[in-house]
Amino acid sequence: MKIGVVIAIERELKAFLESGETLELVTVGRRSAYRAQMGAHEVYAVLSGWGEIDAASATQFLITAFDCELIMNFGVAGAIRPGLAVRDLFAVRAAINYDFDTSCIDPVGPHQYSEYPDAGIPLDAELVALAKSIRPDLRETVAASGERFVEDPADKDSLAALGCDICDMEVAAIARVAERNGVKAFSVKCISDTYEGDGGDFQKNVTAGAVKAFALLRELLHHIDDTADV
Repeated sequence: MKIGVVIAIERELKAFLESGETLELVTVGRRSAYRAQMGAHEVYAVLSGWGEIDAASATQFLITAFDCELIMNFGVAGAIRPGLAVRDLFAVRAAINYDFDTSCIDPVGPHQYSEYPDAGIPLDAELVALAKSIRPDLRETVAASGERFVEDPADKDSLAALGCDICDMEVAAIARVAERNGVKAFSVKCISDTYEGDGGDFQKNVTAGAVKAFALLRELLHHIDDTADV
């Protein structure tokens, strides 16, 4: 299977680059991806950059340039509820683009795209279930996803009120673009900064959190080898 991996920043990409895989840099037009053979899969990893726009562009690049059948994402996220700890792992079952809202002019709820029954943009449920079977302590969640780093407790509270536990800046775009192309999507996130934390905690924990998230993604790839219907 051809699998694309969207990675937001260089400190997260480092976990992939230092995984021991044999890597080849492949350039198409003005963009490049790292290609690796991981088990039965041909994997292409792209450094997208921060935010939804860059993540959407990278996702479409992987699908268009390499015919990827599955888009995966790993990295860190911020906790928006008290009681969650640094390095807690989450599989994202749905993402809410909290910057998107046409409810004042369309018959939809806040942050809801008309194609979906609610504000959540779904990721692949079978892959979430498979990941949880590998790591029984893995939690599944809805992620709030937007174009800014969230530090203010009041902002965290408002996002948690949407039914979310974590927030990031890419996964809503990845899920949306993959779904529009008829491609499955999966994301695993590791908490880098808690509800009480801030950007300093992110800076301190991002590298180790990315390593932990990538370890699960890598293990999941080998289980997909044995799962014919995924």
